[in-house]
Amino acid sequence: MLKLRICLIALGTLGASNAMANDQAQSKGFVEDSTLNVLLRNAYINRDYKNGNPDKSEWGQAAIGTFTSGFTQGTIGVGVDAFGLYALNLERNSSRSGAQGIDFFKRDSDQNPADDLAKAGAAVKFRLSSTTLTYGDQMPALPVLNYDNSRLLPESYTGTLITSKEIKGLELNAGHFTAESRKSAEGRDSGGIKSLNVLGGSYTFTEQFKASLYASDVEDVLKKQYLGATYVFPISKDQSLTLDLNGYRTKLDSSYVRDNGLTGDDNKIWSLAAIFATGPHTFTLAHQRSTGDSNLGYAYGGYQKDQGRVGDGGNTILLSNSYWSDFNAEDERSWQLGYGLDFGAFGIPGLSYNFAYVRGDNITTSTTTGGTEREIFNQVKYVVQSGPAKNLSVKLRSSILRVSEKSSEYNASGNELRVYVDYPISIL
Repeated sequence: MLKLRICLIALGTLGASNAMANDQAQSKGFVEDSTLNVLLRNAYINRDYKNGNPDKSEWGQAAIGTFTSGFTQGTIGVGVDAFGLYALNLERNSSRSGAQGIDFFKRDSDQNPADDLAKAGAAVKFRLSSTTLTYGDQMPALPVLNYDNSRLLPESYTGTLITSKEIKGLELNAGHFTAESRKSAEGRDSGGIKSLNVLGGSYTFTEQFKASLYASDVEDVLKKQYLGATYVFPISKDQSLTLDLNGYRTKLDSSYVRDNGLTGDDNKIWSLAAIFATGPHTFTLAHQRSTGDSNLGYAYGGYQKDQGRVGDGGNTILLSNSYWSDFNAEDERSWQLGYGLDFGAFGIPGLSYNFAYVRGDNITTSTTTGGTEREIFNQVKYVVQSGPAKNLSVKLRSSILRVSEKSSEYNASGNELRVYVDYPISIL
């Protein structure tokens, strides 16, 4: 943490020549800057597992309401953020529910998924100049604490987060959280964390270069550091090459290792992607590598309560080769070839297609070494461009994952299908 603070001071010094910001001076008022939105989401995930593993699927309809107020005028602005969530189970099949990777509706003691669930949360916020302090229920999106909104309902956390943007291009974050709300369950503290501290920041050096440095401490579970950097090389008007580097270092607490029967406590994982964009086409080449002695590989997300996971957010994996599989096993090395196409250039705006092939090898488990896995990923998405259904999106995503026998302790083969229909409605 000391090294991180020194680096943040250095970033601040580099940006000191930029003009100081004062967002509060531009405040129009509590009501005038307020927004109220509702997202209607219909989501379905089906996993057809192989090698005798039971198939899993869940289907639900959700309504996600979010209110974001403006700040009162004056030296210190005051505001409120709030959300209300409701989800209806459209499948209700106890034999097919219960996959950690789906987790739309938590199962009860009789292994029956909930028929529906509802919850709400709110946070009060204070702003001085361009520094905001938020206390209460919130959805942080930081590299070391990134809430999951990729299923039916989003996760949320309860605590305090300070975000400072006093210097142009520099954002600093510091937070302390004491509860995690599971995306598939009601209640403010359904995840089971004791406390979680985050500290870090990002700096935009130029229009082409941005870097981030963050650290977190999940009490009695792990300490984690993150380094990220992105550089864009403009080639011509419609061509560019982007280099994207992301890396994590994780150190598990000795008591967590002992209590969960694990071996090893250290993991380092990084990915480097080269993305070439030309017109409507993008081509991706990426490499990802996991090292260290922890048999968990890179540990993130999930819930300490019930699942025995670490609890730092289901999207806390800013790595190139994360699709259905995260390619994050102990000692794993993986390569990706990817392609994307924007059909807007062919007269169909709003339609896009993405493909990726990822292969991982050198996987170590408690009994074997040299395991492999491979995944073929396809996604088609369409966003309505105009009319009463403007911004409604339909996303179809599929993955074919095959895992070698040597890697069966780490992952399972299967075919996955995801169908999402999102309809955002702006009320205020």
